[in-house]
Amino acid sequence: MTETTTALGRSSVAELAERAAALDAANPLGHCRERFLLPEGKTYLDGNSLGALPAAVPDAMRDAVHRQWGEGLIGSWFGEQSRWWELPHRLGDKVGALIGAAPGQTVVGDSTSVQIFNTLVAAARLREGRGVLLTDAGHFPTDAYLADSVGDLLGLRVERVKPQELADAIARHAEDVAVVAFPAVDFATGERWDIPGLTKAAHDVGAVVVWDLCHAAGAFPVELDAWDVDFAVGCTYKYLSGGPGAPAFVYASSRHHGQMRQPLTGWTGHADPFAMRGSYTPADGIGRARIGTPTILSMLALEAALGAFDGVDLDTLRAQSLSLTGFFIECCDALLARHGFGLITPREPERRGGQVTLRHPDAATLVPAAAARGVVGDKREPDLLRYGFNALYNTHADALRAARTLAELIEA
Repeated sequence: MTETTTALGRSSVAELAERAAALDAANPLGHCRERFLLPEGKTYLDGNSLGALPAAVPDAMRDAVHRQWGEGLIGSWFGEQSRWWELPHRLGDKVGALIGAAPGQTVVGDSTSVQIFNTLVAAARLREGRGVLLTDAGHFPTDAYLADSVGDLLGLRVERVKPQELADAIARHAEDVAVVAFPAVDFATGERWDIPGLTKAAHDVGAVVVWDLCHAAGAFPVELDAWDVDFAVGCTYKYLSGGPGAPAFVYASSRHHGQMRQPLTGWTGHADPFAMRGSYTPADGIGRARIGTPTILSMLALEAALGAFDGVDLDTLRAQSLSLTGFFIECCDALLARHGFGLITPREPERRGGQVTLRHPDAATLVPAAAARGVVGDKREPDLLRYGFNALYNTHADALRAARTLAELIEA
């Protein structure tokens, strides 16, 4: 502790440490931390970019390479102990259980960018004759680029609006709105948007909604079926800890399966893929959302990673996540506010996802300096510091350490 931090009062830091210890001791998900391989002495708060390594993955990868590939060879595609061909659906149902989707509506495969493009086009084709695609003014760049690409392809006018202004934009364009494409959580600020409310506003004018769940799946309960969502896409390498480059998932409500027409129609989405016919006939159900050959090794890693959620109640996960982010905000108020750090993420619990974003002019140097001291976060230049909390493995002690490290750096 530096002399300046000491001036705050040893009792204040001590009280925070005591509270962190008590909260961690009472954590009903504390045992889940053992399901991850976390480097000794490192506080990892960048799971909103890349989730920590689940302990089950290394053995699963060894089995995938040595037994399933090395011994099973091509027979593992349909072999009883491997069944590679079924992986997109098997994993889709596992992810679906975490996002409130009944079986048969979610499939895993291909990249997030490919899935977003395919889904946006499929959604727009459900509303031919309408001319507007509404999307988030602060959307992640890939989503923004792809919205423009789909607009060019289909002749749609792409309008970027802030989520706070979306309801007004929907009302203004009314029945000319084809698609509303928004993130569940703002990737920069960590603010959570009203999925059911905005979905209803879009449906009231007959539009179709596509939600980006990259910062939502595995971070808090999502109820796609109950909220009447049309489509959703999300990555699996953040809160689901599927590993770098893990394949994305796509959810399509069963009511749209018969009318879905995607621009990328790969062979594994064919109704009879091994007949090798010259024309495309889409598979029944969510199977038509499959495109290319599954990335088997990545999928097997994801399958092992999802085991970290076994027995986890998602409402408990959410309560613990809010406790972590709320405590971190409290630590920042006590240790960082007087040093020019501003809180960007909303204080209201219901408006937060699983991350807390701070603003400071020295963010670009503070984040790597903190990482050198064992506290790994993330930055978005020029001045944002992002800290992602995964309730399966992060602790309140992690939150306090992150705030104290930033205080020590800025005071030095």
